[in-house]
Amino acid sequence: QVQLVESGGGLVQPGGFLRLSCAASGITVSSRTMAWHRQAPGKQRELVGLITRGGTTTYDDSVKGRFTISRDNPKNTVYLQMNSLKPEDTAVYFCKASQLFPPRDDWGQGTQVTVSS
Repeated sequence: QVQLVESGGGLVQPGGFLRLSCAASGITVSSRTMAWHRQAPGKQRELVGLITRGGTTTYDDSVKGRFTISRDNPKNTVYLQMNSLKPEDTAVYFCKASQLFPPRDDWGQGTQVTVSS
């Protein structure tokens, strides 16, 4: 059974930073494309960025240069380092593990990030 558990969310002031973690069980994070998504109130869930099995990272333009995705294979955990946070980054952040064959997506339960003074 696949489990993805996000942690590290909270309340932070604008300009601050947080590091989110996604601890996986039932899968090996290095064998999946691991992505971070977020959903703000009243908005659709959107892709923040991802890391491929080969370690390549891509980011949405809204977070490029501020957010960094990394992976710790021995800990089987993926991270989202968020710097220079803005109020518009406020959302529930979700971790997703994807594979192509057979096609499958597994989601975590999400962690709330609130950026406010």
